[in-house]
Amino acid sequence: MNTTRNPWAVLFALCVGQSLGLLNSTVVNVAIPAISAELSASVDEILWVVNVYILVLTALTMVGARFGDLFSPKWMYLAGLGVFTVASVACGLAQSPAQLIGARIVQAVGSAMMSPQTLSIITKVFPADRRGAAIGVWGSFAGLSVAIAPSIGGLLVSALDWRWVFYMNVPIGVAGFVLAAIVVPNVPAAASRRLDLVGIGLLTGGLFLVTYALIEGVPLLLAAGVAAIVAFVWVERGRQDRDPLLPFVVVKNRNFSLMSGVTAAIACGIGCTFFLVFLHLQVGVKMSALSSGLLVAVAPLVSVFFSPLSGKLTDRYGGKYVLVSGLVLSAAGIGLLVAETTVTTSWPALLPALVVLGAGMGIIFSPGGTIAMREIDPASSGAASGVLSLSRMIGSSVGSAAAGAVLQLQLAAAGAAGADFGNVPPQAITDAVRAAYLLPLVVLVAGAGLTFAARTTRPARAGM
Repeated sequence: MNTTRNPWAVLFALCVGQSLGLLNSTVVNVAIPAISAELSASVDEILWVVNVYILVLTALTMVGARFGDLFSPKWMYLAGLGVFTVASVACGLAQSPAQLIGARIVQAVGSAMMSPQTLSIITKVFPADRRGAAIGVWGSFAGLSVAIAPSIGGLLVSALDWRWVFYMNVPIGVAGFVLAAIVVPNVPAAASRRLDLVGIGLLTGGLFLVTYALIEGVPLLLAAGVAAIVAFVWVERGRQDRDPLLPFVVVKNRNFSLMSGVTAAIACGIGCTFFLVFLHLQVGVKMSALSSGLLVAVAPLVSVFFSPLSGKLTDRYGGKYVLVSGLVLSAAGIGLLVAETTVTTSWPALLPALVVLGAGMGIIFSPGGTIAMREIDPASSGAASGVLSLSRMIGSSVGSAAAGAVLQLQLAAAGAAGADFGNVPPQAITDAVRAAYLLPLVVLVAGAGLTFAARTTRPARAGM
């Protein structure tokens, strides 16, 4: 579907909200010591401040996507951005851990309402021959937001106060709301407006339990969550002709299903990598949060230059081999990080690894979404976008839990199990991080294997 409005202006407006939602999944991490000190928060309370956002966002992403299909993607996006912005004010004003946790829950609800709408609208306003470049820019914004969050958080906490980690959302959110209201077209929603309440309940509950179990390490809840998701699939099977929450026509598409797996692999691999890099620099090398944030920001900054090129190559040649090359390059960057992970690491030694990793990140942003969405009916684009967003959130959640488990095993082997990170010997944490890098390395290589299994599609011609 084309629009008379400038599609690139629409893309920029959507990226504002998308970036805010993703930024707040990690920006709070560097503010943890300051929040804990001022609000007298326990370790459990601080962990919930961090984790409740991704937990709620994971549980509600598909619901938000379906609501966009049933009603209006534009108005669902605007409503989500409004809720998110108001909740950010509440986060900044919080006077107790409980108030902050509650405001973070509302923040995540707003993000779940707006984030799935972005890719859905993009696929409708851009012609097929320019969609790859557009998704490349969209992916660049998304990756950059997650990756530079620690740098921004460190700067705000150091120069101002931890509350500004949330207050900064307000002017950006208001400007983004006004811009989207003006330039984003009101693309049509699905004709029917029946809600799959049983499906919503099963999926939301199942994803909540699975994410909670992964964060807290509770096998029984994990089993209950998986059972709820299985029941959701069974229920959806019987209502494919009655506005299902998950149209099976989407997941039956081979390329879409494969790219959902690749999306999860990328989120898991890249998320693990940045977590491990920061842990090594701050605990193993004793670098400050601000300094480590500025150093690691090299990778996302490099990715910005490669992402548009990746989109153009995807539009011209198809995305399969472009994506494989990006995954391999990202894995190579992690390999270089392993070689330079020592207790005496200096920032110049890490620059080549971060540049290679950034180039790989820039290349992988565009092709997966383009391949996944190319054969999806526009009427199902919201649900498809929701599945991709959900895949990314699940990959991130699983990656965090798995990286933590590997680190604990390595530290236990070194006799440092159960110790606070501040008391772990630098050599022990460095060795543990070096071993844990094997996880994102394997995951990204597996993503390249899944990509090879995708059907090669012909690039779209202008006017299609």
